[in-house]
Amino acid sequence: MKRSWRGVIGLSVVLFLNIVCTQLAVNAFFYDKFREVLIFAVCNIVLFPIAIWIYRKERDCV
Repeated sequence: MKRSWRGVIGLSVVLFLNIVCTQLAVNAFFYDKFREVLIFAVCNIVLFPIAIWIYRKERDCV
């Protein structure tokens, strides 16, 4: 299957943001900033469906 550059870059950006949000959540948890932990956890939960949407869009575009 041929992938478009937009899809690859989009998934890469979403993966990068997931890694950043996870690292920030872990750091906030370490310093007992639980409100920030919840914010970053919600960001991770929101980014996951976006990644699935981009993947399905790229998969079906043959």
